[in-house]
Amino acid sequence: MSQRACCFLLAIGCAVLGGCGYIGDPLPPSLNIPTRITDLRAFERMDKLVVDLTLPALTTDGVGMKRLGDTELRIGPEGGDWAADARRIETGAQLPGAVHLEVPARDWVGKTVLIKVRVASRRGRFSEWSNPVRLMVMAPLEPPENVRAEGAANGVRVTWALPPARPGLAWRVFRRGPDQEKAEPLASSAQPEYVDTTAQYGKTYEYSVQAAMKAGDGEAEGAVSKPVAIPYEDRFPPAVPAGLTAIAGLDSIQLVWNPDAEPDLKGYSLYRSTGDQPFARLGELLDSPSYTDRAVEAGKRYRYAVSAVDQSGNESARSAPVEVLAQ
Repeated sequence: MSQRACCFLLAIGCAVLGGCGYIGDPLPPSLNIPTRITDLRAFERMDKLVVDLTLPALTTDGVGMKRLGDTELRIGPEGGDWAADARRIETGAQLPGAVHLEVPARDWVGKTVLIKVRVASRRGRFSEWSNPVRLMVMAPLEPPENVRAEGAANGVRVTWALPPARPGLAWRVFRRGPDQEKAEPLASSAQPEYVDTTAQYGKTYEYSVQAAMKAGDGEAEGAVSKPVAIPYEDRFPPAVPAGLTAIAGLDSIQLVWNPDAEPDLKGYSLYRSTGDQPFARLGELLDSPSYTDRAVEAGKRYRYAVSAVDQSGNESARSAPVEVLAQ
């Protein structure tokens, strides 16, 4: 191959290689402006303002940030030159991720405050201000007193004494079960009582109560009461059976009554009296609401009453007696 041909092929190869390495126009440098914080949350718990937020990990043009610059959190009454007049709260946070702060609330009691935050990059360029949170700061809510828990047939009834009334006051009920390390929210109530219908017999529970009310964009919470414990045991008999009817037949008396609806019903006890004699239990526990008494004598007067028995052996009172003359 001639020297001229070699030079030609080399030139083509360089052109091809140069084309493969091309990656487009150079990108402009990042502006290094952190993205805006959009999850600012705040509420009042006893005598403190609790603030939670997440510091961003990206700039507005999608560049990752491992460390941040200054975080500017401000709290102050709304209006005027808020950014200049609001108090700056130091966070000490410089890494992306969750931030949790608790700030004494005493200086803002009785005022509605505006809370916002912004963050700067390492080059000192600030993001936009976050979503605003408005809080009506109030004197700490008093914890409920005399919290009590009592077993009932339909669940555990929790009651408590009312502190001084405040419009909009509500109550949070917490419960810790036998397999739980700490109490968890159970329900809210507008009245000073709550019935826990999910409680199960044979288990011990602890209940506590907390006052809470709406306060602007957030809430105010009081201290949680001391827990009260209760072993929830089945000591509650079924309802008294109703509708007992006696029909005399040939050498027998047919008895029927309305079935009880309790889920833990075990059966019924039937009682009989001959003439004016005392009532005595007739046979074993019955599993259905009917019975045919064949041990009767024509011309004699019989009285009957029935009770309900649950799985724990609790027996209801007897029904009103019915009287019938055997044929």
